[in-house]
Amino acid sequence: MKRSLSPILLALLVISSACPIHAQGTPAFSPVDFVNPYIGGISQELVSTVPVMQLPNSMMRVGVNRGDFTSPILAGLPLFQATHYDGAAMTICPVNGEARASNPVPSCHYDQEHGTPYRYSVHLEDDNIDVAFAPSYRAAIYRFSFDEAAHPYLAVSAHDGELSVSGNTISGYRNYGGGKIYIYMLLSAAPVQFGEIVGGAIHYGKPTAGNPDLALAFAPGLHTLSARYGISYISVAQAKRSLGEEIDNFDLDKVASAGRAAWNAALGKITVYGGSYDQKVVFYTALWHTYERMVNVSEDGSYWSGFDKKAHNDNGIPYYTDDATWDSFRALHALAALLDPKRESDEDNSYVRSAMQSGTGWVPTTPEISGDGHVMNGNHFAVIMWDDYAKGVPGIDLANGYKALKNTMSQETMLPWQKEQAGTLDQFYYAHGYFPALKPGEAETVQGVHPFERRQAVPVTLGASYDAWSMAQIAKALGKTDDYTTFLGHAFNYRHLYNPATGFFHAKDASGSFIEPMDYIFSGSFGDRDYYDENNGWTYRWDLPYNVGDLVQMMGGPAQFAHNLDQTFETGLGRSKRDYFEQLPDATGYIGQFAIGNEPGMHIPYLYNYAGEPWKTQKAVRQVLETWWRNDLQGIPGDEDGGGLSAFAVFSSIGFYPVSPGLPVYNIGSPLFSKVVVSLTNGKTFVVVANGCSHDSKYVQSATFNGKPWNKPWFTQQQATDEGRLVLQMGAVPNKQWGSSPDDAPPSTATPANAPAPGS
Repeated sequence: MKRSLSPILLALLVISSACPIHAQGTPAFSPVDFVNPYIGGISQELVSTVPVMQLPNSMMRVGVNRGDFTSPILAGLPLFQATHYDGAAMTICPVNGEARASNPVPSCHYDQEHGTPYRYSVHLEDDNIDVAFAPSYRAAIYRFSFDEAAHPYLAVSAHDGELSVSGNTISGYRNYGGGKIYIYMLLSAAPVQFGEIVGGAIHYGKPTAGNPDLALAFAPGLHTLSARYGISYISVAQAKRSLGEEIDNFDLDKVASAGRAAWNAALGKITVYGGSYDQKVVFYTALWHTYERMVNVSEDGSYWSGFDKKAHNDNGIPYYTDDATWDSFRALHALAALLDPKRESDEDNSYVRSAMQSGTGWVPTTPEISGDGHVMNGNHFAVIMWDDYAKGVPGIDLANGYKALKNTMSQETMLPWQKEQAGTLDQFYYAHGYFPALKPGEAETVQGVHPFERRQAVPVTLGASYDAWSMAQIAKALGKTDDYTTFLGHAFNYRHLYNPATGFFHAKDASGSFIEPMDYIFSGSFGDRDYYDENNGWTYRWDLPYNVGDLVQMMGGPAQFAHNLDQTFETGLGRSKRDYFEQLPDATGYIGQFAIGNEPGMHIPYLYNYAGEPWKTQKAVRQVLETWWRNDLQGIPGDEDGGGLSAFAVFSSIGFYPVSPGLPVYNIGSPLFSKVVVSLTNGKTFVVVANGCSHDSKYVQSATFNGKPWNKPWFTQQQATDEGRLVLQMGAVPNKQWGSSPDDAPPSTATPANAPAPGS
């Protein structure tokens, strides 16, 4: 089906592909006008990006209720979506006639779909109904326009719960995650009759207790019906209060206008000049994605926690949930720390609250409204919290966060996807310094290992090392000397799995021998999960972002390190695409063996900065952005897990990237825009100017920082936030002298003399 462009996007395309600038130098359009929610609507391989209507970090959000963009059918209209990974928690659907309303979630063919972050509209073909929608923070509004000859009905489904009708009011709940999602809805007209949907038929009269599916009939000839509603995790009464506070009439345009203003305020924290129209669309769409998670679920000073299934007073500090640290610790939280440190602090403290309420005292890896989703491996909240603290984010409850993290790391297993007490493999790790792997064909004998996710021995070891290093820094900041020594002793365990003979991180068996044979592309079952995780050994070869300097030395110095990076971008898939992706479907967006479509590889293009060849970083970053981020339906290179992948595009487009969370520095790449202004919450700005930048002029010739010559391919957080101004002179030919001295390399962790010998 061909999609029509929204009037705003169509106007922009017609006017210019270069985005005209007013004489005063201000952008001609508001930032939100550049957001295209349909980028990535057809995935490269796995999950497509779904257009989501939501205000920044707000509890109320809905995603278009279908498969990917090619699906011709909507499965009803969503009322609410609880987490990034969920579909609709409740649905509503306007239909024409009783027969269509007898299905609680009618399938709808659709056309003329237009989506923006603050407003959505669609035409439902089967019933000739036009739909408009606009979200607020905990409330939303729908408007349905029926054909004049229609017999209007609404089918409303809580899916698992109970709904009731009284006059023009619908209220009830859906059971979810050990608690409830409550709804309170006001209709602009009262139904003439209503009933419950059971077995494909409508039973009119007062619904029986416990039925989640209702059909409401309205007077024939009714042309417009609006539904405004509030959502709560606490009570119907709270949902009603939220609705009254946020949407007190049926003026959808007013709600959409407020939403537009909220998005312009959020996206306007970064203003870009120059660049093409498509580059602006890709940039602001990526920035928009980064505001989907985490979500603020505080409701009038209270919040419901899925960790103890209770409501709590938030004491004036909003409570956030819905995150996945394996994705978000690399760049998403770093972006929030730069643009909105108060929110980032509240998010950190929400993790601490969640741990305190959990019963186990363990910090979640994947906090959701239902509790800890606990996916992937590692507990990288330690990295997030230390990175924020090191960058000066105020108000972090460092002491209680450290207590919860220490409790977690001493008690919880490191096994991927398992939330269990530590077992024999954890004991082995602390005794020998690495997570042991099985030999090819060897049967699993350890209870608790996930049968699909396997042991993931290399990333578990690398991640645990990073977490331990972060814990050591927190312990030092808190004056806990003994803990600092203990955690620092585990921070270099990655060295046990470094194979000096091959230059790769290489899984070992329990006897201490490297697993053989080992193909660093394909060894390790589906997704290489025996030894790696969703990505192969070429990606995890570089997964040491907090101590790149040590990786340079283990590889034999800068020249060999750069050569190994070259190989990463130059080595082919090794099999046909069909065979390759049959084993490694999670890693997409390839340039050689570099996969940008999965988060562990995002920092790799910047690593040339550590080897005295920053011009190669500049070339690689540009190639990645221009190849894999585009203004089209396949313009996102992998699964957009709620902002984690998009944060790479945001940082890289404006010219720098946080390679090493925990070290408050940024690596310089190659900006897409001639000028970028980052508005900081301290009232200051950070400005990046790239004079002469273009598709060809991607190489840094020289630089100044605050007017003084700057020859390093990196700068600090403090430089950025103290009214920093970085000016880059760009050219079409690399200046191989700029940033190439060994003294110019970005900082890394100091490796102690007593660290394990590589491969020991």
